[in-house]
Amino acid sequence: MGYSLWKRYPALTFIVSLIAVPCCHGGKILVFPVDGSHWVNMNILIKELHGRGHDITVVRSQTNRYIKEKSPHYTSITVTLPAGLNVQSEDFIASFLKKMLAFRREASLLSLISIQMENVDSLSELNRGMGQMIVTMFEDQRFMKKLQDVHFDLVLTDPGLPGGVFLAHYLKLPMVFNVRWLTSGEAHFAIAPSPISYVPAPGTELSDHMDLIRRAQNMLQYSINLYVEKYVISPHYDDLCARYFGPGVDLYSLLQSADLWLMRSNFVFEFPRPTMPNIVYIGGFQCKPAKPLPQDLEEFMESSGEHGVVVMSLGTLVNGLPSGLTDKIAYAFSQLPQKIIWRHLEERPSSLGNNTLLVKWIPQNDLLGHPKTRAFVTHGGTNGVYEAIYHGVPIVGLPLLFDQFDNLLRVQVRGAAKVLEVTTLGSKDFLQALKEVLEEPSYQKNMKRLSSLQRDQPIKPMDSALFWIEYVMRNKGAAHLRTESYRMPWYAYYCVDVLVVLLAAVLVFIAAIIGIVRFLCCRVCKKRKIKHE
Repeated sequence: MGYSLWKRYPALTFIVSLIAVPCCHGGKILVFPVDGSHWVNMNILIKELHGRGHDITVVRSQTNRYIKEKSPHYTSITVTLPAGLNVQSEDFIASFLKKMLAFRREASLLSLISIQMENVDSLSELNRGMGQMIVTMFEDQRFMKKLQDVHFDLVLTDPGLPGGVFLAHYLKLPMVFNVRWLTSGEAHFAIAPSPISYVPAPGTELSDHMDLIRRAQNMLQYSINLYVEKYVISPHYDDLCARYFGPGVDLYSLLQSADLWLMRSNFVFEFPRPTMPNIVYIGGFQCKPAKPLPQDLEEFMESSGEHGVVVMSLGTLVNGLPSGLTDKIAYAFSQLPQKIIWRHLEERPSSLGNNTLLVKWIPQNDLLGHPKTRAFVTHGGTNGVYEAIYHGVPIVGLPLLFDQFDNLLRVQVRGAAKVLEVTTLGSKDFLQALKEVLEEPSYQKNMKRLSSLQRDQPIKPMDSALFWIEYVMRNKGAAHLRTESYRMPWYAYYCVDVLVVLLAAVLVFIAAIIGIVRFLCCRVCKKRKIKHE
């Protein structure tokens, strides 16, 4: 009877759920985001929080490309940085991509070392700039007084660059992370146990099934990541921690003091691994049902007939590929019966076919959710991969930078993607990969299964994110969910002191036994000697 009532009146279910779920109205949230693709999903979260009545203030710099100064959803505070600190400029990304492609094309030990060195230099430069931004903020007394006078309830930040982490600690506010990556690597490695026997380190392009050679490779990369964290990244912040927070505080302890980690992944996508109570998985929270397309795009989609459409986009950071490579891609597209929508910002490829539409911007989620979409050619950014999973669109992957290689590997292992090496890509290889994904039913079937798993959750990822942010605000933090392990010295964390004590006790016991035996033996020998005399 009760079930029939809810089924018959679904609106009643919705109203009751709104009453039952606690809400936190009118909170003041300070947001410290990271520019680029990270801002895309942070902005989605900001809009939802604003829609629930929260007052949002965003800290940005004058060099930000995507974080606008004015918005109907938030008030911004702009930090003016010294000249030369914009390491996320278009020229920087283009130059970095060109170097990475050149190194990967050589495919030698020397090129591998060069890639690592280039990554290290870029990370160092990024964190040098963020350190300068932190100093600029903290030394501006009027700026800090302005923030303190607002009496924020919470700091929401992306710790990919730790400016927000420092700011939250300075203001003594509860802190929630919108996170997947830290500057030093994947976020789990900073908070959760991460056995490298089956948890692949970032940058290895390994799955959770590793033989001896792969485990050795995983251990090597993990060691490199630890070295980079300790000797490349942390030095930019050690002096700042000592100056503003006193002794015994470092970047690692600041990160681990966060109340909640909203992790932009889940185990539909990620390999199984240990986790922690204050990690909430919101992978795909930005995904939603497709909205109607603009008329010109809708007409183009419908004109594809039974063959459908292939969508291609390389995300927000990369404007385009080298011209020779785009010509190869364009030629392969021209050989398909499908129509193509390609987000392309550079010059028109000379081999472009009549079936390809070049655009400077696409409504990516809406295109992937269109029934005519057959495949998605992507660089492997987290946002695009999750949107493809949500809508059940198989992937042809062209990873270029950063985490994109590991992202696409996870989908490929599940049989829903075909990943190609960009530096050796030819028209024939690309065309063959496209045909394989379009014509082989297993890709569509496997991606539809991932889509089903992604949608089959008791609560939507966005609703979960909003609940837990407001939970931290209502309860002035979530210390009861946070492990205090980061306060322990390394020898206590790994129980080295316990092992030393136990070993010492065993050695004392053995020494005592040996001493007793020797004493008894001496007495027996002495008695025998006396008796003999």
